Amino acid sequence: MARIDLDLAHSYLAQPHADEDYALLPLRFTFEDGGAYALLGPSGCGKTTLLNCISGLLRPSHGTIAFDGRDVTAATPQQRNIAQVFQFPVIYDTMTVGENLAFPLRNRGVPPDQVRERVGRVAEMLDLSAWLDRRASGLAADAKQKISLGRGLVRNDVSAILFDEPLTVIDPHLKWQLRRKLKEIHHEFRLTLIYVTHDQTEALTFADQVLVMSRGKTVQAGPADALFERPAHTFVGHFIGSPGMNFLAGQWRDGAIEMGGRRYTPELAPALGQALQAAGSFKVGVRPEYLRLAAANDPQAVPVVVERAQDIGTYWLVTAAVHEAGGKVATLRARMGGEAAALRAGETAWLSAFHRHTCYYVNEELVS
Repeated sequence: MARIDLDLAHSYLAQPHADEDYALLPLRFTFEDGGAYALLGPSGCGKTTLLNCISGLLRPSHGTIAFDGRDVTAATPQQRNIAQVFQFPVIYDTMTVGENLAFPLRNRGVPPDQVRERVGRVAEMLDLSAWLDRRASGLAADAKQKISLGRGLVRNDVSAILFDEPLTVIDPHLKWQLRRKLKEIHHEFRLTLIYVTHDQTEALTFADQVLVMSRGKTVQAGPADALFERPAHTFVGHFIGSPGMNFLAGQWRDGAIEMGGRRYTPELAPALGQALQAAGSFKVGVRPEYLRLAAANDPQAVPVVVERAQDIGTYWLVTAAVHEAGGKVATLRARMGGEAAALRAGETAWLSAFHRHTCYYVNEELVS
């Protein structure tokens, strides 16, 4: 495995002039040896471009890539010793499952006894042991993708294993099983794994560190709890969570936060209060999970008009309208327990919005 240091940018244009001309804006990041990482973001944000730069399928137009301190910017995937699993299965249909798994090892002259041992181990991990003698051509797409995953995992000498949305063709229940298997494999072998996905559940359950990307830029990198509790940008707050973070427009006026004509005086660290005062206008961010019913006229609660309360099964999803600064009306969503069953459309409720979980954003960026 390898430590991978990136200091790069990439444009598919010969002479880029503006940020919009870049598929990847300038990025400096280090993937530590043995770490499990995910590149998370919507389609077209640069995830696969970044992965292909790491693998050597694409040379960045600017900057460098280093493996364990060695510059590999111009090196091929073979020279970088990379294994890559793609979105759709890449296997040999004329071979058996066992032959497919063994091929990367035999191609490198690994002794037969080691090939058998490694193939057997990976096949057992992926529940492929009973299929080793079956031809791959007759298998379903999800089974073929399991073989493709196995081909990526069977080598233990690679610098890193890269996954480009590998569970796209897998049914939802098997996706959960394979994510768990990959996590177990990572814990056992401490492989350097980099996983591309647009699915936050996949990213947050698989990776120790998640890079959230938007429009060619890494907006925030960190563990799942940091992305959820303290989104560094409003995009991360929107993108992470189901539903995403609520954002309400606020203003600083006469030593207090004003929203919808009401004044709030939450406990703020001195530096945070000074930053909000200097900004004048800002956004108040609160997760649906942290909104709770409060007593009428509670000084830390926001009055809302209930639009609907839906029983989702494990929680109630409450959708409500709230007045912001400037007379605008915004939608607020809350995840609640059984107390939400008593709410009726059209009635006024009070939701606690200011507490230790509340975040504040100036120019879309978190203020601490």
